[in-house]
Amino acid sequence: MCILSIGGGEILLILFAVLMLFGANSIPDVAKTVGKVMREFNKATDEIKKEFNDATSDIRKDLNDVTSDIRKDLNNVSDTVKKDIQDIKDDADVFKDSTK
Repeated sequence: MCILSIGGGEILLILFAVLMLFGANSIPDVAKTVGKVMREFNKATDEIKKEFNDATSDIRKDLNDVTSDIRKDLNNVSDTVKKDIQDIKDDADVFKDSTK
């Protein structure tokens, strides 16, 4: 995902502004500084992402465990209900046969 969407015209305008503000002799130093700043920014962003993922990994694990437990409980309830329904049908069949 690109945050800044700039085209050729905008780049030329930026380069012209840098040339006018800093002069031709200091452009390499400015570019080096901008590169360092961008590198540090990316490093900080990666560290924040890593810390966030580390902090939320326990929460994700807990949610997965709870979800698994709920599924097991629902399956047990479903099996019990099916068994009870079958028992009722069997009892109804026995009652029906005994009233004939």
